[in-house]
Amino acid sequence: MTHTLKALSKAILLATCSLSASVAVAQSNKPEQLYPPITSEVLPELAAKGSYNVGVQTLDLVNPAQFDPATQGQKDRPLKVEVWYPAANTAKAPLTSYKDETRSGKEFTLQADAMRDVAINNKEHYPVIVLSHGYTGYRTIMYYLGEHLASHGYIVVAIDHTDSTNADVDFENAPFSGFFSTLINRSRDQQFVINYFNEQNNFASKQVDNKSAGVIGYSMGGYGAVNTIGGCFAFNEQTTAMFTGMKDPAQIKQVQQLLNSCAGGQYQNPKVDPRIKAMVAFAPWGGQHAIFDAKAMENIKVPSLYVAGNLDDISGYEGIKSLYNQTGSKDKYMLTYKNARHNIAPHPAPAIAQSSSELDIGHYYEPSWSMRTLNETNKHFVLAMMDCHVKGIASECKYLDLPQNGDQAVVDGKPLPQWRGFDNRFSTGMDWQQAKPHTK
Repeated sequence: MTHTLKALSKAILLATCSLSASVAVAQSNKPEQLYPPITSEVLPELAAKGSYNVGVQTLDLVNPAQFDPATQGQKDRPLKVEVWYPAANTAKAPLTSYKDETRSGKEFTLQADAMRDVAINNKEHYPVIVLSHGYTGYRTIMYYLGEHLASHGYIVVAIDHTDSTNADVDFENAPFSGFFSTLINRSRDQQFVINYFNEQNNFASKQVDNKSAGVIGYSMGGYGAVNTIGGCFAFNEQTTAMFTGMKDPAQIKQVQQLLNSCAGGQYQNPKVDPRIKAMVAFAPWGGQHAIFDAKAMENIKVPSLYVAGNLDDISGYEGIKSLYNQTGSKDKYMLTYKNARHNIAPHPAPAIAQSSSELDIGHYYEPSWSMRTLNETNKHFVLAMMDCHVKGIASECKYLDLPQNGDQAVVDGKPLPQWRGFDNRFSTGMDWQQAKPHTK
């Protein structure tokens, strides 16, 4: 090979390597797609996208003069929220993305199925649904639910709970730094957001159905959601000391009184917001420690769905079952994922978490379940709850009237029918309880 050919060959090789590196960098900068297309034949019926395209906006709200555990005084409480909503028919914009970070601070970007800052569809009025993450988390950790409900005609507001996000808490070195704030503020944040979107001027205020709302919470978000619908807190001195780290008896008693609020921070004769027509609690914390007042739980009237893994070792499956059993609503349900632990609500793990430590992957991973399967099933049952009880669509209530077991056991040589809304062979691994007898 001549000198000229060798030089040309080397230049081509270097250019090819440079191009490959550029392509790799470009690909690494692309938002991750956690939900590639999958045939509807294996998905629950109500997991299908609705008729609306979805818009999304990020807003910075302020709840004024709230108790601040850090200063033990009053302080304005900032709350960043992500709002999904039905987009105007004329809206045309590229799909956006969501930027977040893992518990160890590793940043990632996820592909959205929503358009950023487009106009809201002004043809209808839409109920507001609050979406509340766990400790720790972030507002888009259940973005699949936000997008899904918005496509079916809801305004969904997901909260970054200040002091309780991955960005706020150094989970490796000071994992409980935001827990006191979480105990106090979860229900308050949820109720504030419902009030804000129903009562204050905002981009969606003309389209809000201000007679109906719903609340969805995961883990500590579920703890808050149960309180928001009337499950008043009943911290005693032991649990107050245990979960705040306080030692002084006088201070413990004072904080105990502060913690034992109800329905968004009320103390005397609390009243549940009549707009709230449904609650969904994924793996709610607190039942295992008898945090909720039993009589108040019996007085709950809001239709409620509890979702749990029967191997939950964070909130405790027996504790979650006790919340379901104590709830007084005549319309109550409990979905159990058999062999699942606590991570039944987040989106699938981003790539950066998959290559990281258990601190990060452990925020998302379920050893016995596909996160995609959990997410699609959650979409189905959450939409059934909201359509049935928030919008009052009677025909959708049939998806909440099920036999206990979905495994299609073989009887007399034939498998039992699958659950309503599921294709044959695809309702396995789950149990269902409901207050009303199943209509066969």
